Amino acid sequence: MKRSGPLYTLLGGLLLALFMLSLNATTGEGNSSYGQDAPGAASPAPTSAKPTASKPPKDSPSPTPTKSPSKRPPGKSEYAGRTADDAAAVSLSIRDDKAIAYYCNGRDAESWLKGKVEDDGSMRLTGKHGAKLEGTLAGNAVRGKVEIDEQPRDFTAARAKKPSGLYRATTEVRGAEIDGGWIVLPDGRQVGILKEDGTPKKAPRLDPKSLTAPFDGGELTAAPVVP
Repeated sequence: MKRSGPLYTLLGGLLLALFMLSLNATTGEGNSSYGQDAPGAASPAPTSAKPTASKPPKDSPSPTPTKSPSKRPPGKSEYAGRTADDAAAVSLSIRDDKAIAYYCNGRDAESWLKGKVEDDGSMRLTGKHGAKLEGTLAGNAVRGKVEIDEQPRDFTAARAKKPSGLYRATTEVRGAEIDGGWIVLPDGRQVGILKEDGTPKKAPRLDPKSLTAPFDGGELTAAPVVP
C-alpha cells in the first residue's frame, strides 16, 4: 500500500497535464483579449482607407460689375443749334445730370424746358403747356425731337464754346415784367425773344462780351443759364 502513493501522484500529474493541454487547445492563444499586442497575434487585415474628399476651392468672389461710363460730360456744358426745318433754334445747358433747354423761333414762340440727363445721355425735358424735348447726348452734340404747341420738330444742337450758348435776363422796368432769352449760335447768329408783361417780340441784339442788350433807353443785363 505504501507503493501506491507515488503511483497516484504520477497519475494525478498526468491527468492535470492532459487537462491543461485540452484547455489550451480549446481557447487558443490567438484569442487573447489584447489582440495584436499579444505575442504571435495575427495582424488585422488592412482596411482600405476611405478617400478623403478634396475640399472644394472657395468660390472666387464674383467680379464686381463694371458700370458703363457715363456719356454725359462732367460739369457744365452748352449746346446750340437749329431744328431740321430751320424754323427755330434750340439750346441746352447741362450741369452733371440736370438740363435746361430753350426753344425759340425769334418772333412769337418760345419755351423753357428742364429735366434730368441719364447716364446713357438720354433726356426727357418738359415745359409749360405740354412742351417736351426728348434727346440723346452723343459725342459733341445733342440730337432729338422737341414738341411745342403740338408741333414736333427734329433738332441737332452742337457743343458750344463761349460766347455761344444760352442767356437770359429777367427784371422789372417801369413796373413791367421783362423776360428775355437769347440763343447765340456757333456761327455768331442770335435768336431770341423778349417778353414785356407776357407780350413777345424779337429780342434786341445781345453784346456777347458785356452781355448787355439795349432796351427802352437803357440796357438789360443777361447771364448764362445754369440748371
